[in-house]
Amino acid sequence: MSGYSEFLLATQESARALVEQLKVNQTDRLVMAESCTAGLAAGLLAQVPGVSQWLCGSAVTYRESVKVDWLGVSAATLASHFAESMETTSEMALGVLGRTTEATCSVAITGHLGPDAPLETDGHIFIAVAMRTGQETRICSTHRLKLHSLERVARQYESANCVLRFAREALASGIPD
Repeated sequence: MSGYSEFLLATQESARALVEQLKVNQTDRLVMAESCTAGLAAGLLAQVPGVSQWLCGSAVTYRESVKVDWLGVSAATLASHFAESMETTSEMALGVLGRTTEATCSVAITGHLGPDAPLETDGHIFIAVAMRTGQETRICSTHRLKLHSLERVARQYESANCVLRFAREALASGIPD
């Protein structure tokens, strides 16, 4: 597993940095919706002592039907854009935030980590961050990335690292007006 330990260390550091940002903000609460990482980002975040004050949870929504049932992702979105798309990921972020009233920020991820992914989408991930202002929730950032690693487990850690990093960046920039 070349690159695995490199991504593990980077992801652990991103988890610590996110918790430090949450400590600065104090009132922010985070919820996640993970598909291709299958809860890895939340699991690594939960290794940081004290995170329970800010982490509400993570919905692992690997299958399309679960994305619909748990997060309210539109079947029409899945049919027209597929599960691995920015449209689906944005609906996941909004859905998990809308269903977690305590949370002020959500991050969602989908993607193809392989093997057997279509060549044009192999190693591509989609991340969306949403924030709540009062009663309004909205997407504050989206990211489509091509992963560097070629191995599935390394890709999972690389993806989890991106999720944690983008959540920290969104929280550091503050809730959008």
